[in-house]
Amino acid sequence: MELQYWIWIAVGLSFSLYIGIAIWSRAGSTKEFYVAGGGVHPIANGMATAADWMSAASFISMAGIISLSGYDGSVYLMGWTGGYVLLALLLAPYLRKFGKFTVPDFIGDRYYSNTARSVAVFCALIVSFTYIAGQMRGVGVVFSRYLEVDIVTGVLIGMGIVLFYAVLGGMKGITYTQVAQYCVLIFAFMVPAVFISFMVTGNVIPQFGFGATDVKGVYLLDKLDGLHKELGFHEYTSGSKSLFDVFCITMALMVGTAGLPHVIVRFFTVKKVSDARKSAGWALLFIAILYTTAPAIAVFSRTNLIETVSNKPYDQMPYWFEKWETTGLLGFTDKNDDGLIQYSADAITNELDVDVDIMVLANPEIANLPNWVIALLAAGALAAALSTAAGLLLVISSAVSHDLLKKMIKPNISEKAELIAARLAATAAVCLAGYFGINPPGFVAATVALAFGLAASSFFPAILFGIFSKRINREGAISGMLVGVSLMLFYMLKFKFGWFGAGTKADWWFGISPEGFGTIAMLANFIVTIVVTSCTPEPSKEIQKLVTNIRKP
Repeated sequence: MELQYWIWIAVGLSFSLYIGIAIWSRAGSTKEFYVAGGGVHPIANGMATAADWMSAASFISMAGIISLSGYDGSVYLMGWTGGYVLLALLLAPYLRKFGKFTVPDFIGDRYYSNTARSVAVFCALIVSFTYIAGQMRGVGVVFSRYLEVDIVTGVLIGMGIVLFYAVLGGMKGITYTQVAQYCVLIFAFMVPAVFISFMVTGNVIPQFGFGATDVKGVYLLDKLDGLHKELGFHEYTSGSKSLFDVFCITMALMVGTAGLPHVIVRFFTVKKVSDARKSAGWALLFIAILYTTAPAIAVFSRTNLIETVSNKPYDQMPYWFEKWETTGLLGFTDKNDDGLIQYSADAITNELDVDVDIMVLANPEIANLPNWVIALLAAGALAAALSTAAGLLLVISSAVSHDLLKKMIKPNISEKAELIAARLAATAAVCLAGYFGINPPGFVAATVALAFGLAASSFFPAILFGIFSKRINREGAISGMLVGVSLMLFYMLKFKFGWFGAGTKADWWFGISPEGFGTIAMLANFIVTIVVTSCTPEPSKEIQKLVTNIRKP
């Protein structure tokens, strides 16, 4: 059967499943819309959390970054895995016990201020919109290649699908859809990895194949280091980033995780605090399957790409090369008119442009795997992007309808009206997210990394102090959040969007990339919070008692 038929079957069946689940689990109350009724089983919630967590950045882009950057790309692996552990073990159980299922709700009550709540709503919207732009970009990339439509059309189709089940089912629909999406995405990610690992090393376990030898007895990492040297790249197992920048990116991703509102709300969909801890453990197990496989995928795809295209005639390239060229994510310019593809680190002589977002998706095609495997990967990539996009849409809608409308503007609003407002907010959000998906600030993982930086600079200090410090007051928290998010936004807009005089890599402050600047902005948040708090009155005894109760097991 032709590849295109397999793709339509795989994508069509998976989309039908998601729509069917959405209809079956449609929300009839605000509790079902916001927290799925609070009765989800810990294992199911663990799967849904994993699907929510493993976005297009994890599925499509992370292994691609590691593939093209080598050691430098490992910051995403370290930051995101470490961040989830930090969230699941340090913060989530306390937030669950407090009983506020949105971050703005927690901050508004803990810091006894609607101003604090308003700032938190603003930060939640900024973080979520930046994050969802990466997901929509991922949807567009998949559709543009496998369904052979342009990226704009692909984003629009993805918007329609995610809007349907997010608006209809809310968190209830999203949760059970994400359980299905996890099954699809993890199967789709692992099957090609197992195939390629066996083909290259004779070992069916990718995690072991990663450190194994090829058919000639050469260790894969040594082989890849040699190929990189020949092409003028730095060794795959060595890095080109400064150690300080690596630290900043890793830290921003870690602490940004702990402030991501769409992950935190997951711990409110179960019945009790103990179930929240269980679901966190299950989610960590489900996440580990993909994250321990990604480095192996990166090595396989990088080696296969170099051996397939480097110094090979352009007119003899396989079918997949032409298809990816049409998407604009792979490009060849014959600078010396010799008909051969010169791939090197030298920008003057290099003739091949490879987008990091294609490495995972193109890998089965490069390895010449069966068509059904390629189709499965396409369905899995869409599942990864749509699952996270849905969770983010819910955060946006709840921030508008619950935290802004019900808590501040119209406290007496009826449940029906609040539900309508939540759905209208989600509709508006997906339209705006679609625009950013069509015009993203970078490749998927870089865009997502910016969202983590924004979360780190705004939410993390306020959440951490809110749980573990009785002294921090509203003035300190508000000042810290405003300074942190403003600093991060300025840096991001300057170096990613060209605002405020723009700037190049040489102009980075302290040599820190925009993806890592969230760490500096977070430190500024901490300092401002502490300084302002020390100059203003301490919280009331009731608030201090509240904090003490949160920390009790």
